[in-house]
Amino acid sequence: MLVPLTREKFEQLVPLIATGSQYKYYWGKFSDFLQRLLISVVIAAVILLLKVIFRLNLGPIVFCFGLIGAFYWLWGPVLWASLRNVKCRRYKYGGFFRGRVLDWWITEELLGKQETVNNRGDLVIVENREKRLNLEVGDETGFTALLKAPLKVSHKMLNRGQVAEMLVMSNYSDLGRIEQITDIYIPSRNLWVSDYPFLRHEYFNEVSRRITDDRGNRERPRDRDRRPPQPRSREIEYYDDEEWE
Repeated sequence: MLVPLTREKFEQLVPLIATGSQYKYYWGKFSDFLQRLLISVVIAAVILLLKVIFRLNLGPIVFCFGLIGAFYWLWGPVLWASLRNVKCRRYKYGGFFRGRVLDWWITEELLGKQETVNNRGDLVIVENREKRLNLEVGDETGFTALLKAPLKVSHKMLNRGQVAEMLVMSNYSDLGRIEQITDIYIPSRNLWVSDYPFLRHEYFNEVSRRITDDRGNRERPRDRDRRPPQPRSREIEYYDDEEWE
């Protein structure tokens, strides 16, 4: 099932400014923090040297830029997450997809190599590998999508045939060509599978519930009308609810 969403709903699901989970994603490991801290120190040191050595009156504007740069270690994750969100929001159309888990498997991905020396003085190359989950979902139309994400203990709850939901993005109004997918949600397990948390989960769950309720009401037989079902229009039906924010 693929239900096109209005632009308003699409932008509600994919935030412009980084959320808490997105900030946490780009905060990264301790090594990432040290790298940002080093950049902050360099920026502050450069501005201080310009002022002391060259005796320049940098003024309040440059001072403010220096202060902002000195705290890059803190606001850097907001910047990078927001830029990624902007790139995602450039797609013109979005749709709610509901299908099923077709298959899943585990692979190892090479993240990088590091050269070190052992106790005997020999050069040793250490490979940094990460186990990743490959999750394939699809629907009755033959559409399939593959998501790769770092393997977690919670992924043990995945089974073939489970209902899977996600947001898809395209530059085509009929969503005939899907160019980007987001987190995958497994409602039966309340489980999110993702590499980067694109979506506001609480908004997505509300959209899912309302679409389910709307379709259930339409498909429920009426006691006063026993006529055979009429063919559905082929026009695109956009989901929107002005009361929901």
